Amino acid sequence: MSKPYNILLLGASYGSLLASKLLYGGHSVKLVCLPAEADLFNKEGFRIRMPVKGRKDQIEIDSRKLPGKVEAGGPGAYDPKDFDLVGLAMQEPQYRSAGVRELLDAVAKSRVPCMSIMNMPPLPFIKRIPGLDHKALEPAYTDPTVWTHFDPGCLTLCSPDPQAVRPPDEQVNVLQVTLPTNFKVAKFENEKSNAILRQLEADIDAVRFDAPEGKIELPVKLRYHESLFVPLAKWAMLLAGNYRCITETGMRTAEEAVHSDLETSRSVYNFVNELCVKLGAAPGDMVPFEKYAAAAKGLSRPASAARALTNGVPNIERADKLVQLIAKQKGLSHPVIDATVALVDKRLAANRAAVQK
Repeated sequence: MSKPYNILLLGASYGSLLASKLLYGGHSVKLVCLPAEADLFNKEGFRIRMPVKGRKDQIEIDSRKLPGKVEAGGPGAYDPKDFDLVGLAMQEPQYRSAGVRELLDAVAKSRVPCMSIMNMPPLPFIKRIPGLDHKALEPAYTDPTVWTHFDPGCLTLCSPDPQAVRPPDEQVNVLQVTLPTNFKVAKFENEKSNAILRQLEADIDAVRFDAPEGKIELPVKLRYHESLFVPLAKWAMLLAGNYRCITETGMRTAEEAVHSDLETSRSVYNFVNELCVKLGAAPGDMVPFEKYAAAAKGLSRPASAARALTNGVPNIERADKLVQLIAKQKGLSHPVIDATVALVDKRLAANRAAVQK
């Protein structure tokens, strides 16, 4: 057994999924969240429900029964310097909110290794990709200045491929996994930091769940990759599926977005994958369209970006705009992506106007 790490996770909703795996390894996890969430997590822990292949019933992980210890608090409760690793599991617009912004800045200045688990790669991670004009990408970010003090070498990206939702009829400490795929994390520039990721990968691999039929292996692993580009495989999925859940009249499920016009979905998906290859990815870093299209058949809910827009939110993560701006720097464009970006711009403008009334 390795020495337990002390890990800080910003964001208790999606963060609790990764936390459940880390707690199995005996690591200590602190979750940064809203006061009502923190009270509930500290009183009752959290539950993760997930399907397991070949098993009729789902399993439920109860954090109170795991070897590691979890605690939750507000943004002012913790000093990043006390931790071995920080994880960013909130949506990108949330990092400019009062309290969180100051904590993020303290994380940047601490130089503690920081792993983003966002769909929207933080600007310092993009700076690790050679050959881009980073200033020209700033319009894709809600507030690019929150990332100013990060050393790009201390920040890496972990692709949030597993899909999970908070069931609307349950308390906020319950998370339902709907697509139990793996977290894929790119290396840091520092070998000591990479050793932490490799150890966490091994600890999560060793997890076995006590089911009535005996100890079983669980899905949702952490996979360490030497390539910077492996987590960017998520981009094609976001552009072909998630953002295309957004329509002029409302929203549709991710399955509908992908399968109602499979050839258009394939065209968008392959365009984004080819863009990543132009940035330096190996073709093998990307996920083939057929594999994604098969997984999308199980995505029976609209993506979170579509739900947020429909609920009147004034800011969402703009991976759609980031990909469009990067493509533009390479002299490329795709009409469907341009139309998606224009539609999201229009819907956000309407939401912001409604907020200001």
